[in-house]
Amino acid sequence: MSDLKKKKTASFMGNVALVLAAQLIVKILGMLYRIVITNVEGFGDAGNGFYTAGFQIYTVLLAISSVGIPNALAKMVSERTALEDYKGAHRIFKTALLLFAAIGVVCSALLFFGADFIAHNVINMDGAQYTVRALSPSIFFVCVSSVVRGYFQGMQDMNATSRSQVMEQICKCTITILLVILAVGQPPEIMAAWANAASSIATFLSFGYLVIFYTRRQRGIHEKVRQTAVESLSGSTGKLMKAILMLSIPISLASIITAINRVIDTATITRGIEAAFAGAIPAHLDSAGKTVAQILSPTAKQLNDEAVRLAGMLSKSDTLINTPLSLNFAFATVLVPTIAGALAVGNKEEASQKASYSFLISILLILPCAIGYIVLAQPIYNIIYFNAPAGADLLAMTAVSLIFSALSQTMSGTLQGIGKVYVPAIGLLVGCVIKIILNVTLIRIPQINIYGAVISSIVCQFVAFLISFIVMTRYISIKITMSKYIIKPLIAGGIMGLAAWGVHRLILPLPGLSAFSDNLIAVLAAICIGALLYFFLIFALKILDKDEVLMLPGGTALYGLLKKLKLYKE
Repeated sequence: MSDLKKKKTASFMGNVALVLAAQLIVKILGMLYRIVITNVEGFGDAGNGFYTAGFQIYTVLLAISSVGIPNALAKMVSERTALEDYKGAHRIFKTALLLFAAIGVVCSALLFFGADFIAHNVINMDGAQYTVRALSPSIFFVCVSSVVRGYFQGMQDMNATSRSQVMEQICKCTITILLVILAVGQPPEIMAAWANAASSIATFLSFGYLVIFYTRRQRGIHEKVRQTAVESLSGSTGKLMKAILMLSIPISLASIITAINRVIDTATITRGIEAAFAGAIPAHLDSAGKTVAQILSPTAKQLNDEAVRLAGMLSKSDTLINTPLSLNFAFATVLVPTIAGALAVGNKEEASQKASYSFLISILLILPCAIGYIVLAQPIYNIIYFNAPAGADLLAMTAVSLIFSALSQTMSGTLQGIGKVYVPAIGLLVGCVIKIILNVTLIRIPQINIYGAVISSIVCQFVAFLISFIVMTRYISIKITMSKYIIKPLIAGGIMGLAAWGVHRLILPLPGLSAFSDNLIAVLAAICIGALLYFFLIFALKILDKDEVLMLPGGTALYGLLKKLKLYKE
């Protein structure tokens, strides 16, 4: 590997590691506060139902207004900086800031003033209007923050994104828990509204940090702008705005479709559950673990409450599923400017190498997470949702879709980098149409009910993955072998899963401990032993070759250790 290639590889994986670490912190904190508020008295599955319903509406407008901004700007800015046109890159930044500040104001107003209509006519969940209204101010702050993040991302500086996201999540975690605890005694919908109000406060604080971040680097930025000999970016501000939108909108489409799909999911769940249980609501355990008897000829309110409860139960699995996806998100984020910059100077080999490597690492990252959720779903729920442990089987089923979601996420970064920005959205759109049909059909069947939403999600994500994969392999050279990318990872993951399940079963009956402590120790032991075994098997099965090991953060030291263990030879 040449010195230049090594330097580029180190920079790529360094940025991946930075974003990965930030995403890990963000998602752990996000999972932490969701766990805490779920177990707060009076919140439970009902509070989760209102919290999630409001958040889903919010993410639709957020996806429309801001999700595509970082990757679109990263692509445009990286292409300018690859050509040393820093003046053009900064002009893109200023234009985007003006454009998306205006869009943010409009979307925030729509969410605030349309909250009642959305709750009663779109998602059919009375009480969700409070959570929707509480979230409305944050859209503006996320819009302008995304512009700053995208600008620095395009210059291969991930600090703006990683630091601001971590700071935002720390604030959100702290403020959410505080506000929910202060709201104890209020109805679940009011507690959920206070929880979402914390998001608006946190995004404002994150925006303030990014203003300071940019101000401190302003002198260096302007120096590069002055050194630009000729600005190769032509056209009026209006044309530039149009160009930014033409790139942002396609990149946002996948997120917009995903967000709309979640809203449709909630709407079909509430209506489907009401249809499935119109004759009788089956007996079940409440948040306290007490049996609720079967309700014959339920009222409209009882049906609404049951739909909210089941939607909240499903949202608990979403919280856990999003954590490993955040780790994988690092590759999708860094791939866009890396591949776009490489192709801008005609380096197809580098683009192909980064895409192939990221796809493999995504498989190795996400597979053990999915298998771990499948074999340890109920024990995990007994720990983190000890006051509302129902629904672990939903997590085990949803874990299957996690694999396809993660790989689609990585391929999305590659496809955006090579200019095929519509493909991830088209794949998701086809998958979502199939999902809606399955939702409407399956959820209404009493014996299937909420499980229909999970089954349809698996099919949706598989279809989206398949379409993106077929297109990606047509436009970029990726060498994917059955043994390296599928068989060996499945062997390693399968052995790990069996070991984790066995360790948990073996350790579980510990004398002299409470059931909670007993289970906690058994789960931690199962995860640690399973992770160590999986790590060993990756290298024992030679899934990664020498160059691929060296590309990892700390790869040189790791390769030295592997040689001492006789797992690799010169």
